[in-house]
Amino acid sequence: MKSFNRSDLLALSAIALWGSLAPLGVELSHIPPFLLTGLGLLIGSLIALPLSKFQLAQWKIPFTTLLVGIYGLFGFHFLLFIALRHAPAVEANLINYLWPLGMVVMAPLFLKGVSLKGRHIVAALIGFTGAAIAILGKGQTSLSGTGFQSGYLIALASAFVWASYSLLTRRLPSFPTVAVGGFAAASGLLSLACHFALEPSVDLSQKDMLLITLLGLGPLGGAFFLWDAAIKTGDTRRIGLLAFATPILSTILLLLTTGQALEWNVVLASVLVVGAAAWGGRED
Repeated sequence: MKSFNRSDLLALSAIALWGSLAPLGVELSHIPPFLLTGLGLLIGSLIALPLSKFQLAQWKIPFTTLLVGIYGLFGFHFLLFIALRHAPAVEANLINYLWPLGMVVMAPLFLKGVSLKGRHIVAALIGFTGAAIAILGKGQTSLSGTGFQSGYLIALASAFVWASYSLLTRRLPSFPTVAVGGFAAASGLLSLACHFALEPSVDLSQKDMLLITLLGLGPLGGAFFLWDAAIKTGDTRRIGLLAFATPILSTILLLLTTGQALEWNVVLASVLVVGAAAWGGRED
């Protein structure tokens, strides 16, 4: 694999922020998910203000582009939360992490001049195996539970949405990365609408608001701007392979913050993911 370029570093920065989602999510697990996501996305959208030098005219984009942004940010979270209501969390999360694999294998369908080699497909499968090992750990789980099939299908749909959104942004007319603020704001408002329609109301403490602010500035805000900038100029196949590091980093941070020991499955998963990214991302 060649040395990391700017797009790789932007993608890795987004992945690092997404890795903090699990520890923050544990601290905020008492807050209904749509409320949490809505507030996080609205706070994250504010990042676009200094990026655009507080000139809202830079947020102006075609309506079709806005719809694609809402499809990605809101559609992904909406489907994932619905999946978690209808299937065990671990298995649903695992299926959801098919999105990096989708980015790799679907790239030729969405992008002109992009082709796949056997190496890309095998590396993507190895990367997903690493992600699965990190998520499933040493526990006994099964995807064959009675009554969970609809939840698994919805989780698969959420994976497709994020993979296709990431690729579709390359097909759209050129738009500034600050426009992601509009995507996040619209998606945040829709998430809050889901909260009021589907979830009970709760009172938020000062600590809750502080952590939600960190969530918005990080995995539900800053990460989306970094990801968009990476996708615009990078090799989506390489970036897709790098993205398998997300559940690895998330698991490691979760172990560290909860004081648990680093298990063999995380080490093995890390080796598989790094090896897959290095092999699959190299240039001939």
